[in-house]
Amino acid sequence: MNDSTQGQTGRPGTPGGAADPGRPEPVARSEGQAGGFHSDSPGREALDWLYRFVTAIELAPAVAVHSVDARGIVRFWNHACAQLFGIPASHALGRPFRELVSHLERQAEFDAAIAEIWREGSAPAPRDWHVETAAGRRLWLHSNHFPVKREGATQQVFCMEVDITGRKQVEENLTSAARVFENAHEGMILMDAEYRVQAVNPAFTTITGYAAADIVGATLASLPWGETETGFYESIWSQLDGNDHWQGEVAAMRKNGERYPAWVALTTIRDPRGEAISYMAMLSDISERKRAEDRVRHQAEHDPLTGLPNRALFLDRMHHALATWRRQRDNFAVLFLDLDRFKAINDNNGHQAGDAVLREVAARLRGCVRRVDTISRLGGDEFVVLLADIGGADQAAHVAQAVMQAVARPVEVGESLFTLSASIGVAICPTDGTDVDTLMHHADVAMYHAKQNGRDSFRFFSPEMNARVLERGVLEQRLRQALDRGEFLLEYQPELEVGSGRVIGVEALIRWRHPERGLLLPHDFLPVAEECGLIVPIGDWVLREACRQARAWRDEGHDVTVAVNLSDVQFLHGRLLDTVDEALAQSGLAPECLDLEITEGAIMRGDAGLDGIVEALRSRGVQLTIDRFGTGLSSLSSLRCYPLSKLKIDRSFVSDIEHDPVDAALIPAIIAVARSLRLRVIAEGVETAEQLRFLQQHGCDQYQGFYAAGASSRPDFGPAPS
Repeated sequence: MNDSTQGQTGRPGTPGGAADPGRPEPVARSEGQAGGFHSDSPGREALDWLYRFVTAIELAPAVAVHSVDARGIVRFWNHACAQLFGIPASHALGRPFRELVSHLERQAEFDAAIAEIWREGSAPAPRDWHVETAAGRRLWLHSNHFPVKREGATQQVFCMEVDITGRKQVEENLTSAARVFENAHEGMILMDAEYRVQAVNPAFTTITGYAAADIVGATLASLPWGETETGFYESIWSQLDGNDHWQGEVAAMRKNGERYPAWVALTTIRDPRGEAISYMAMLSDISERKRAEDRVRHQAEHDPLTGLPNRALFLDRMHHALATWRRQRDNFAVLFLDLDRFKAINDNNGHQAGDAVLREVAARLRGCVRRVDTISRLGGDEFVVLLADIGGADQAAHVAQAVMQAVARPVEVGESLFTLSASIGVAICPTDGTDVDTLMHHADVAMYHAKQNGRDSFRFFSPEMNARVLERGVLEQRLRQALDRGEFLLEYQPELEVGSGRVIGVEALIRWRHPERGLLLPHDFLPVAEECGLIVPIGDWVLREACRQARAWRDEGHDVTVAVNLSDVQFLHGRLLDTVDEALAQSGLAPECLDLEITEGAIMRGDAGLDGIVEALRSRGVQLTIDRFGTGLSSLSSLRCYPLSKLKIDRSFVSDIEHDPVDAALIPAIIAVARSLRLRVIAEGVETAEQLRFLQQHGCDQYQGFYAAGASSRPDFGPAPS
């Protein structure tokens, strides 16, 4: 073959380019001396051999063959090359190979290898190259370069290339899988078709403490899950057979014996024929997740202050108790507990002290019940106890008594010591109800009656209680409307001088003109008003109305003061001073004509804030009287701390002075106490001449009661002074 054959359309190497119908036309073309082979006098036999060799290379279906000259110009490009690189021979021949194919990340290394072939004239070892073609295809090629020489000199460098992209992808996938296996945070276990462990990754060792040597060769059922339930593994096998996948939480065990919750996912690996050849298990330690879930669940189901179950969790356990009762007929009890006068602790000592008291009460309640029982804080100072599987009412009564004793122990908060009591209502299933709402309501009703009957006690529910509670509910609803409808009125009881019998003041007494029940006295509705939060607005109305009426009588020439009873709640209420100022300003009544009556209990529960209220009232000129003196726990030293005006002797002492020597002796003692404190004394409930005479003999200053006059909307002041 010589240069005269270039560009001819005929078969290379045939004289005159005549076509040979028995041989296929090569797809590729070669430039220069084909294949670098030559013969000084090529005969017909040599040309035929050369033709067959070039044709075989050009038409080789799996091996891409190309050649370049010393300048890197492509001189040969067979059919497989065109298919592999996506570049036809017509576009490849005569162009630099570097324009057609670039060697990714290793171009300089490739160029150096080709240069060495030209320089040394020897074939290097085959190599794998990652390339990108001008057509945009990225391939992995296994390349074998070798020089073709003539007369000892390299004429061209041929390259035979096989596409190994698929194999490389498999290798990369395997490498990636191995990398994942080695570096995964989850434990991974590879098993054979018989569930025998073939390999475990480092994470498995970290999680379980078992090294590969401890595990490899063991079966899945012998792995340290900690499961002993019969049929556990059989259920896994059945799911794997049907779904090729199983996952679930198991109780696992570390090598050191520590138990922990684990999440395990098992997957079947099948060959192309669908046969199960291996299994992969992934294991995660979910201890922290379970702890986080427990924390969230605890926060959602427990009271943040006391840590006790909240209403939602308590009701859930009530439903569970009811379900148990329906199956097994195990009776249970509900105890509804309310701390007596707890609000005063918050009002007088602040909510921090109140919170500390509630936490201590919760701790004491825990000590009064069994582990199967449930204590819940419903809110404020209300607690409820579920006593599961009780033998009868006696057991519930025993627990209620234990709770009362526990609550009654003094509670120390900082430098303060608080003494508490509790009122408890008890309802029993099924006697008092067979559903949650009924049992809770009946326990609440019983608790209310415990409060109504003196507090510091417990009561079992009865239908009669419920009827009274329903009546109270109606009364409370009507009471809320009474202020707006103007149904309250005041009657006034005169206060008289013991010596002269002259009316020097009046005490305002509230009445309710009930649309259906007629005229109601204070004891018929004021306790309800205090419990439902209406005592302050009702008391404010009494104060304003009494001041207005007193000013009207003084304008008529009657020199009287007006006494107004303050409930403990009203006296300790933050707006008392503002209410007094408004009542005096609106009515025009002088402060010294207003006498506010407060109880001993309010004085005893007072603090520095109470001292400020008393001082502010006295600085305005308002008089202060201790009402029902002798029924409380005040001492002489405590009374000396307050600038009071007067003591009022309770009617319980006056009513029996004619027959009870003890009461007859107490009244002179009370008067002596008042004199030592420079206070005036007024006795209430005087109904006979003998009682009045006794008071005169012992120096009482004033009295009031039905002996002198009953209460009316306008007392008899006698003739107005001239």
